[in-house]
Amino acid sequence: MTRNRAFRVATTGARVLTGAVVAGACVVGVVVGITAPWPTVSHEPAQAQVAPLPGDTVLVCNGDLRAVGRDPSNPLEMVSAASPQVTSEGSSGRPESSPLPAKDLADGGSAQRLVGPVEGRQAPLLGATESVSVQEADLFGLAAAPCRPAGIESWLVGGTVATGTEDLIVLTNPGVVPSTVSLGVFGSARASSTVIVPAESQVALALSSIAAGSDFPIVKVTATGSPVRAVLQSSLTRTLDPSGIDLQDAVPAAQRQPVLPGIQVFENQGDNADMAVLRLMSPEVDSQAVVTVREVGASTIADEFTVPLTADAPTELSLSALSPGDYTMSIESDNPVLAAVRQQDVAGPQDDFAWVTPAPELEDDVYVAVPAGPTPRLVLANDEDSDATVQVASTSGGEPVEVTVPAHSSASVDVTPRTVYALSTSAPVHASVTMSAPGALAVWPVWPAAGAQQSITVYP
Repeated sequence: MTRNRAFRVATTGARVLTGAVVAGACVVGVVVGITAPWPTVSHEPAQAQVAPLPGDTVLVCNGDLRAVGRDPSNPLEMVSAASPQVTSEGSSGRPESSPLPAKDLADGGSAQRLVGPVEGRQAPLLGATESVSVQEADLFGLAAAPCRPAGIESWLVGGTVATGTEDLIVLTNPGVVPSTVSLGVFGSARASSTVIVPAESQVALALSSIAAGSDFPIVKVTATGSPVRAVLQSSLTRTLDPSGIDLQDAVPAAQRQPVLPGIQVFENQGDNADMAVLRLMSPEVDSQAVVTVREVGASTIADEFTVPLTADAPTELSLSALSPGDYTMSIESDNPVLAAVRQQDVAGPQDDFAWVTPAPELEDDVYVAVPAGPTPRLVLANDEDSDATVQVASTSGGEPVEVTVPAHSSASVDVTPRTVYALSTSAPVHASVTMSAPGALAVWPVWPAAGAQQSITVYP
């Protein structure tokens, strides 16, 4: 082999070796490139957090207590039996009031719309409750109900069409457009009806007109066009003696864990089966509810039982096993349920009754209005695993009262009629206000303040 040929062989071998190395490096690079994260190009959209301006706080009261059939020649005619006393106050002063006429009352009457004007970017706290007491030949007793915002959907749980009862569904539309209200009756006989409630007015209809023949009727109220406030006015007559009145606030929705503070069981010489009665219903699906009852101020269980529930079928159970006293009730269910307890003070003429409905959870500050009535008390229930400290202060001044509500227990505070209180709590609690005297019984839940506006994300 000549020298030139040897040189060409060496050069060719070097090129082949170099090519092999480069090819191997390319293969390795491709493999690594596939498995390694690739660079991405992303653009974060421009955005801003904006808190909408809150609106005025608007509450709707129930207005005049209605009487039916006082004119024998017109047994369906409704007239005003009494006008309520309203106690109200707001964090920015007394709210503005305007009437909402009840045009179906033969002698006139109205409900009140209360408005707490917004200040800056802060909606004011507003508390308002009304009470009415009557001693007439056809109506006797005490009734009270909080003034509340109107809603699109709600439930009336404590109705009845039994002999001697006169239950009225009262619908109030505070809006500036008419509302079409659908009423769906759940019970042993299903029924439905539609009512037009004109703008800024109130109408009422007898429960018996849509729920005749239904045991333990529960009514779903659905409004279209404008929200309405729904209240159930109830009265009872035994033989010829009036035996109580009540204003039952609507329940916004079924709940998995309703809590009912302020249940009272009274001494009775006869049968106790009707002194306290629980009504339950599970909308749409079968459920099983575990009911736990504790005395106010105690953590030990006074009674506990399980109730199987058939979908859309209301049922009632007597609480006759309870001794006379004050109680709170909590319910655990695998599906949302509707619940209420009917209580009465004595089983005779000139007694009174009241329905206890679930009290919502309170976490933020709230105003609690206590209207005219006998021996009012604020009942606080703590369904959590840790104690809660609640401060109750009169808005008119004076030293606040601080109450410790133990875990899985309750406490009560005496309050003053015709007074508004500011309530704040360190942990979630449920609260009701009760009034009690011979022939005068009322109880209603304390509702949270109108929700603050949450911030929203805006993308320009």
